[in-house]
Amino acid sequence: MKLLSIWTPHLLLKRELDKVAEATIKCLDELMKEYSPESLNQLENLVMEGNIEDRRALMAEHHNIQVNALIESLGYEKAMDVGRKALFEEGYKLGLETRKLLGLKGENLQDTVKAAELMYRVLGIDFEVKNLGKNMVLRVKRCALADHYSPETCRMMSAADEGVVHGLNENMNMLFKKRITEGAKECEACINFDIN
Repeated sequence: MKLLSIWTPHLLLKRELDKVAEATIKCLDELMKEYSPESLNQLENLVMEGNIEDRRALMAEHHNIQVNALIESLGYEKAMDVGRKALFEEGYKLGLETRKLLGLKGENLQDTVKAAELMYRVLGIDFEVKNLGKNMVLRVKRCALADHYSPETCRMMSAADEGVVHGLNENMNMLFKKRITEGAKECEACINFDIN
C-alpha cells in the first residue's frame, strides 16, 4: 500500500476506473430496468476509451443520463431514495473488496484513510481528513467529476462514496453535508468512527 500511495501506474488507474464505471453503471441500469425501462432501451452502451480524464468524463456523462432518467420517471425524492440506497450497497461491496485485498484492520484509521486515498485517486479526487478519531471531517479539495456531474447526479453518486468508506471500515459511517456541484468551495463529509 505504501508504494501505491506514492506512485500508481497509469494502466492500473484506468483499469480500476473502468471497474468502478462498470459497477456503478450496472447498478443504475438495474434501477432503470425496474423504474424506467423505456429510457434504458434508448441508452447506448458506454465504451470506456481515451486517457484517464476522457474516461472520467464519459462515465460522469453516462451517470448524468441515468440519474436524469430515474428522476424523470420517479420524481426527485423517490429517485434519490432508491438510487442512494442501491449505490450505497454497490460502494459498500467495492470497499469490502479493497479491504480484503489490502488486508485492512477495522481499528486502524490511518490505513483506512490511505486505502480511500488510493481508491479516490482513480476518480481524480483529492481529500484530507481532519480530527482523526471518533468524529472526523473529510474535505474534498479537488474532484475531477465535479466538472461533469449535475448537482443531482453528484448527490446520488455520493452515496456510493459513503458505502465505500463503510466497506473499507465497518466502524466508519460517512455522510456528505456540502458538495462542490452545489456551489460549495469544497465537498465536506462527516465521518463517525464507532468501535466497541
